[in-house]
Amino acid sequence: MAPEFSYSQRLAACDFSTYIQRFFPGEKIQKITLDAGCSCPNRDGTMGRGGCTYCNNATFSPSFALQPGSITQQLERGIDFFRHKYPHMRYLAYFQSYTATYGEAEQLIALYEEAARFPGVVGLVIGTRPDCMPEVLLDYFSNLSRRCFVLIEYGIESTLDRSLEYIRRGHSWQCSLETIKATHEAGLPVGAHLILGLPGETRREMLDHALRLNDLPLSLVKLHQLQIVRHTIMAHQYRTNPEQFHLFTAEEYAELCLDFLALLREDIVVDRFVAQSPPSLLLAPQWNIKNYAFMDLLRKKAQLRDSEKSI
Repeated sequence: MAPEFSYSQRLAACDFSTYIQRFFPGEKIQKITLDAGCSCPNRDGTMGRGGCTYCNNATFSPSFALQPGSITQQLERGIDFFRHKYPHMRYLAYFQSYTATYGEAEQLIALYEEAARFPGVVGLVIGTRPDCMPEVLLDYFSNLSRRCFVLIEYGIESTLDRSLEYIRRGHSWQCSLETIKATHEAGLPVGAHLILGLPGETRREMLDHALRLNDLPLSLVKLHQLQIVRHTIMAHQYRTNPEQFHLFTAEEYAELCLDFLALLREDIVVDRFVAQSPPSLLLAPQWNIKNYAFMDLLRKKAQLRDSEKSI
């Protein structure tokens, strides 16, 4: 961390809105979450069944994205949801649910094209696993990026193989390294999702994730505090052996986020610091605060750190 480092300034430059303005200056851009009907190799028996131990896909999507329908119907619902507030807004089609590159390439490309050609859509965001990016789709996304904005997000979750094995992720850290580099070489911006607080990881190891990410050609990172959600393998583990888990308080997690941010390469945007599962599905931790309230807490702590440095 440079002597002139400002937590507040770094935090202010971190959001996705600031990042996307590089591509669409002066415009309001909103993601619309879509479900392409994909499964996951960790659920259908290809690699395993039951999914990653922490995963309940219902916690990742807004309510309008949980309703069935074609890509066009989902986009219509999503745009109707936002249009009343910002009638001139444009949209990114966010293929988020499960593994959005897992399936027959021709069928998937047809869905991506349906979204990319929808009026008002100016780009795609593709959420997937690092072991599920076949060359044919990487080539397609590279070509598509000449027509519209394309961002690929990989759920890497940890840089430690022992943690990936514990959560039954089904891929290694080396796989993440290779796929992120290949995606960057295809001319595409790359994001990575990371969980902070996995059982067995020390605070120092969580911060070391930032140093490993610095060596990769990443544009964005999304951080998730570990949450225990119902109907998951991890929920059973938590009920059976709660002593194996250290679940952060909001205060603890905010301090960790600022320490992480201070180590992270300055050109990497932190798209999100905190995840929020539906209350009906969340077992722990029970913070009982909205995401915006957590961000207010984070900003206050950043200001406090900056003021203490100036004394």
